[in-house]
Amino acid sequence: MAATDPAHDPDEGAWMTEHTEITLGELAALSGLPEAIVRELVECGALAPAEPSRAEWTFSARCVVSMRTAGRLRNDFELDANALALALSFLQRIDELEAQLLAARAQIPRRFT
Repeated sequence: MAATDPAHDPDEGAWMTEHTEITLGELAALSGLPEAIVRELVECGALAPAEPSRAEWTFSARCVVSMRTAGRLRNDFELDANALALALSFLQRIDELEAQLLAARAQIPRRFT
């Protein structure tokens, strides 16, 4: 994705699928986080590149939402990369538990009154 391409401008809408890969710089721009913080999140294990062995990391577009959340948390609470990694792991766990609860509720027979 080229930075001069208006379709990939962070202020413009763009269609991304879970198979779309974005660069470190694009992820930083889309999330509002500095590249150094994104790199630290990779080092903390809160974010994983698509191919860690590549010289230039790329990431699945699925991580844009969580990195935008990280950007808001960093700005609102002045969190460092370690605190962001912890907060993101808590949020991911909450999402998993909510999905499990929803699945469990779906298995409970409903009573008609």
